[in-house]
Amino acid sequence: MIEPIRIQIRFADIDIMGHVNNAVYFSYFEITRMHYFKHMLDREWDWNKDGIILLKNEIEYKRPVLLTDSPKIRMKVDHIGNKSFTLSYELTVDGNICCIGKSILVGYDNSNQRAISIPEQMKDELIKHQKEQ
Repeated sequence: MIEPIRIQIRFADIDIMGHVNNAVYFSYFEITRMHYFKHMLDREWDWNKDGIILLKNEIEYKRPVLLTDSPKIRMKVDHIGNKSFTLSYELTVDGNICCIGKSILVGYDNSNQRAISIPEQMKDELIKHQKEQ
């Protein structure tokens, strides 16, 4: 099982209200995806040929996150199709849910600029992670 990632909040993440700006959470989700993929896939993974592209992001804010907080984000695999998959995220601070989100990603060959089936090794790892959640 992959441990949730701890996010270090930067001063630049904070808005005038004193909490993490709403747009910054999507960067946190991206950092989370890469954390999980780093543990799931080979370091020599060719993201240009066997990559993914983001189709949709959504988020629901529950409570603000402050500069002094130390949030953790857990990622789950909700759905795996042939060409796309859905990931969900739960950001917590001290066990309290601050936001939840979802991303739909599509297998993508950047070299040829076209959607592809989810690469086999990636799909296998997504299935494995889905079973462990």
